[in-house]
Amino acid sequence: MLNQLVRPMVRTQLQLLAACQTPRSTLTAMICQWLGIVGVQAQVNQLNTQAECIQVSVTVSKPEACNPGEWSQILQNLHQDPDGVTTDPLDSGSGQQQQTVTRLLAYLLQVGDPDIQANWTQVHPKLKALNLDEQVLAGIQAALKVPQSLEQVVKHLDADMAAIALPQAVSIALMDRQVTESEDQVLSALFQLIKQ
Repeated sequence: MLNQLVRPMVRTQLQLLAACQTPRSTLTAMICQWLGIVGVQAQVNQLNTQAECIQVSVTVSKPEACNPGEWSQILQNLHQDPDGVTTDPLDSGSGQQQQTVTRLLAYLLQVGDPDIQANWTQVHPKLKALNLDEQVLAGIQAALKVPQSLEQVVKHLDADMAAIALPQAVSIALMDRQVTESEDQVLSALFQLIKQ
């Protein structure tokens, strides 16, 4: 599902950007458009290139799905965290829910690469680059030693943690630049759980 819908759109927009005579304004519009799809109104303040990267400064208004009380709390929390210490969003769930998410991510890795245990040394740095902390990575590695069942894992996962796990799941599924049918089933199961 994800592969069939999103990736062709992204590919088309990348081709458009590569051929564009006004890449700065086009990329700015694309960023705002993609954030708009998920209900976030954004304005790009600055866009620069540095080495092999594009640096973007964005101002984000209250998302449509966010009520005023939540938005106020988010702004207050950000104001109280001036250092911007990065934490893994998976840490926000209970211990049982965190364990369920690590089992789900392990299952996703298993269906994407049946030899994942043998390839762990190559996969570990890629997972670390997705900002998964060492505790989560250790949990995933331990869960890889036990066969997982998608139905059993999803059965014990709540919708809030599914929403938190979805970006990591999508990133893991796309690590090899393709989404297999089995990986798509995992992502679809997460989508369905979030929609409930």
